[in-house]
Amino acid sequence: MKVNQIIQQQLQKAYVWQFVKFVLVGISNAIVLLAVYYTLLFLGIHYIPAYVVGFALSVLNAYFWNNQFVFKNSHSSFWKKLSKVYVSYITTFLLSMVLLYLWVDVIHLSDKIAPIINICITTPVNFLMNKLWAFKK
Repeated sequence: MKVNQIIQQQLQKAYVWQFVKFVLVGISNAIVLLAVYYTLLFLGIHYIPAYVVGFALSVLNAYFWNNQFVFKNSHSSFWKKLSKVYVSYITTFLLSMVLLYLWVDVIHLSDKIAPIINICITTPVNFLMNKLWAFKK
């Protein structure tokens, strides 16, 4: 085997492992988002503001764990990374809101199931934006 092939295989393994860690962080984000969302729904808050609050808190969770556990990037400033993370998540948030409206108000899926579908769609998009831009070394 050539040295380039070995290096390429090692990089692929590293990227796969990084994505696995990102998914684990994503699971914790989903727990934060859904816990806040369902709590606010239970308290009588409309599903849109409930989702906004849950989303905002889950992004703070994402920033912390992605910075410490997934990408381990200490080269950029705190505010620069945090702002890029928010831009990344706001992009997928907008996608998520459009999808949430589509699922609940157009297709008439349950407002309790719709966020779970959104998480499955937006997680890979978020990974690429965080890896290639927000935490780029």
